[in-house]
Amino acid sequence: MLELQHISYVVREGDGELGILNDISLTIDDHKLVVFTGPNGGGKTTLAKVIMGLVKPTAGRILWNGQDITDLGITERARLGISYGFQQPPRFKGLTVRNLLTLASGDEKLSKDKCCQYLTKVGLCANDYLDREVDVSLSGGEVKRIEIATILARNSQLMIFDEPEAGIDLWSFARLTETFEQIHETGSATMIIISHQERIISLADEVIVVGDGAIRHRGPAADILPRILADTLGGCPVLTKEVKA
Repeated sequence: MLELQHISYVVREGDGELGILNDISLTIDDHKLVVFTGPNGGGKTTLAKVIMGLVKPTAGRILWNGQDITDLGITERARLGISYGFQQPPRFKGLTVRNLLTLASGDEKLSKDKCCQYLTKVGLCANDYLDREVDVSLSGGEVKRIEIATILARNSQLMIFDEPEAGIDLWSFARLTETFEQIHETGSATMIIISHQERIISLADEVIVVGDGAIRHRGPAADILPRILADTLGGCPVLTKEVKA
């Protein structure tokens, strides 16, 4: 179980301070699929980075399975079963896709069949990609799918995906949503997905709307998605009232 207790993150701006996250508290139960959504700049990605340890909160605590991980680094959190997929993944010149999958899985003898399973889930063919370097020869969408495959290979308890649909073609996006559904149905991991896509939001057990650094609304996708879709011209109606986490 993941618990965020009164998380705040403040940065210096000129002579003053700017609150990026403002006293956020929430609990995410095991094996749930939760989607963070809301306007750009509202704090979604910062909140996800706080969970992964990429950003240290100014105040508050983070508990993972009862353990306080607030002061732990990225490596320590990864060892505890937390993984993160970037919106714009890094490239690794000199490392092949097979290398990355092997490192992620922790299995030095990872078979080609296993690699194929992970890559197929993100819409890639192992024969075309296993021996390619993860460098500038790959498109942004290809690198994104390869990174997601490494997260699947790692078999983490908590998987965080920052806009996994970004830069991915429609066919691969459909394959990816099927993979998210399969992971969720097996109950093998807790997933936090940052997304604006209706298809992904509809998969969620709970949707958390983040705006102006706070939780503005949260609830089942069946309740929140219609309210978001109802207003296509004005501001998001679920941001008009802040609710307690």
